[in-house]
Amino acid sequence: MKIHYSRRDFLAMSAKGVGAAVISYGLMGCSSSDDDEQANAARGEFLNGVASGDPTHEAVILWTRVTPEVEGELNVSWEIATDEAFSNIIGNGETTTSAARDYTVKVDAIGLMSGTAYYYRFKCGEGYSEVAMTKTLPEGAVEQVKLAVMSCANFPAGYFNVYQLASEMAGLDAVIHLGDYIYEYGRGGYASEHAAELGREVLPAGELLTLSDYRTRYAQYRSDAALNALHAKVPFITVWDDHEVANDSWADGAENHNADEGDFTARKTAALQAYFEWLPIRPWSEGNHQEIYRSFNFGDLVDLHMLDTRQLARDKQLDYADYIDDASNTIDSARFMADVTSDTRTMLGAEQLQWLQASLLNGTGKWQVLGQQVLMGSMLLPAAIATQKLSVYQYAELGALAQLAARAQAGDPTLTAQEYSYLIANQYKLTPEVMALLQLPAIPYNLDAWDGYAYEREVILATAKAKGANLVVIAGDTHNAWANELTDSHGDNVGVEFATSSVSSPGLEYYLGIEADQQSVTEAGIVDLVEGLKYTNLRDRGFMVLSFDHNQVKSDWHYVDTLMSPDFSEASDKQASAITLAGEVKITLG
Repeated sequence: MKIHYSRRDFLAMSAKGVGAAVISYGLMGCSSSDDDEQANAARGEFLNGVASGDPTHEAVILWTRVTPEVEGELNVSWEIATDEAFSNIIGNGETTTSAARDYTVKVDAIGLMSGTAYYYRFKCGEGYSEVAMTKTLPEGAVEQVKLAVMSCANFPAGYFNVYQLASEMAGLDAVIHLGDYIYEYGRGGYASEHAAELGREVLPAGELLTLSDYRTRYAQYRSDAALNALHAKVPFITVWDDHEVANDSWADGAENHNADEGDFTARKTAALQAYFEWLPIRPWSEGNHQEIYRSFNFGDLVDLHMLDTRQLARDKQLDYADYIDDASNTIDSARFMADVTSDTRTMLGAEQLQWLQASLLNGTGKWQVLGQQVLMGSMLLPAAIATQKLSVYQYAELGALAQLAARAQAGDPTLTAQEYSYLIANQYKLTPEVMALLQLPAIPYNLDAWDGYAYEREVILATAKAKGANLVVIAGDTHNAWANELTDSHGDNVGVEFATSSVSSPGLEYYLGIEADQQSVTEAGIVDLVEGLKYTNLRDRGFMVLSFDHNQVKSDWHYVDTLMSPDFSEASDKQASAITLAGEVKITLG
């Protein structure tokens, strides 16, 4: 049965709070001549593109932002149709926007058909926005779902060629953006070495602290043609990570927030309001800018559960500096393990964790997918590498040398003359400090990830195991690509994890100083060192495409050959694929 709204009812619903969505159902009546005169008098341009997001079986959020010629209230109308020529318009309406919501417009277009592609556009005065495409979620029996997954787009680090490449992909049902949609740093900050020459210095010039600051940065990002091209082609399903507020944030603070930068809660509130204004995300309720965990059901094939591991309830990250004695190069392992496995440490918070457990236990899709920010797979590395006291290459070289020394000391008769000569020439490298580093235990390389919140991870894996769920975890944040087998504390294989590289932010090649000619050997060394790790790419920027059917999930990683020019190609020699069947990861490279 169709619901019929009067014009008065509709205008009343349009008067929503900041960031809320106007509800649109079907065709509305034409506006009066007075309204037309007012709309034509107040003009604006669509300089920040259009977007859609949070699709359901019968609805989708439509978004735009109008740049006004003159400050004031603007009338904005929209249309949604089944064809690009708009000869079959099935929904329309109008609302107002103003500086109070940064001239953004968010429409919840409902009453749509499931699994159907639509076209939409906006109008302000006599000017139209571009025409864009969107798609609702399928219902019932579904043969295939295809999702692009990406994260970590730092505007000054280079051109958004990754977004452009993704916009050229055919058959996508949605884009899953796992956070760091923007970065909060000021000019000259993180990964800005080439910003001036590329014409990509950030706006505003300073670090983001106020609502105006965050709005300005979103506007700059949404002036990027590559990002807008992707938004205009496929609906987004998004969550935030840390940089939408500040680096390495937790519920009550952040590494990149200092006391002289004001109250953190006020900064966070402003940042999350701007996020809801500028992203095509459906608010839980009017004015609620805090809660974003939610589920999306792709028929009988995929249940996608989007989590907030960052802003809602996360405890502050542990710090290795509190456990390592630099003088002796020793770690207080007992105290560290007690803290990292404590059942009082939380990343999700009790309410979100209970919701996730219920969602997994009640899920009916063949694949249960967790869309979230940080690596869930256990990434234990030798402490000398994890604390960056030795590179992977140095650890391998010195570790092999130490093994030769141990064999020589034990009188190993299989030690060759060549090996002995190599040992004599290099044994000076095995200083007491180096030997102490080589003897340190394997520890998590990143305490900002699930390795720093081990108890809650175990609860999630135990829930999936009890359900017998086909669990697939997707992650961003690290700026590198990964494929992990997920095992619980009993050593049982519970699921798989696929993690995407970044859109433009540098990865471990930046932090660990991995040269191009050392990429393959370093990647192979890390895969060999980390139990359960099947694949990694530590150097290239890109995204991944997940293809689901009832037999398997396939992850294809795509990379670009440069960020320093808008003229780029896909780095076909770096493309990799992973296929999971019954929780096992099988890697095909090429």
